[in-house]
Amino acid sequence: MQGKQKSARDMILSLGLIVLAAGVIWIFIPHDDGEPPVKRVDYRVELLTAQRAASYPVAAPEGLSEDWKPTSVRFRGDEFEAWHLGFRAPDGEYVAVEQSTQKPSTFIDDASQGARETEATQEIGGRTWTRYTGGRYDALVLHDADGMKGATTVVAGTGSFDQLGRMAAALKLT
Repeated sequence: MQGKQKSARDMILSLGLIVLAAGVIWIFIPHDDGEPPVKRVDYRVELLTAQRAASYPVAAPEGLSEDWKPTSVRFRGDEFEAWHLGFRAPDGEYVAVEQSTQKPSTFIDDASQGARETEATQEIGGRTWTRYTGGRYDALVLHDADGMKGATTVVAGTGSFDQLGRMAAALKLT
């Protein structure tokens, strides 16, 4: 009987030491429970490529603060021309500039992730943008405006209409 009590006591002591050691290791090993930092991308080369290849003036922002981090960029010219430039806004929301010569209804639905057109419009930079609202994204849409050569421009994302408007106001067409 004495041997069984001793082995149970030893097991409990061993378990206690293991838990204590694990706790000490957990305290001293750095761990970050926050989101990983967002990597800033340089979109200048892709912008120049898109400007040369696209049949329409390509939109990119000028004059935004450094707090706006470009996070994604691409230009496709296969079936239809499509330009994408994504940003993380200063408050962590996502705002993207999308342009395409694809059929407008299909393109707007894809770019705005299913947002629906509203009656509201917004004057930005002398152009009338239409507001779209959705479950995931809201959007501002500039339909085939003068000089756009058949392209539709969408500023969409999780950001507020104020943020979307700031991005739309910063867009320069080249």
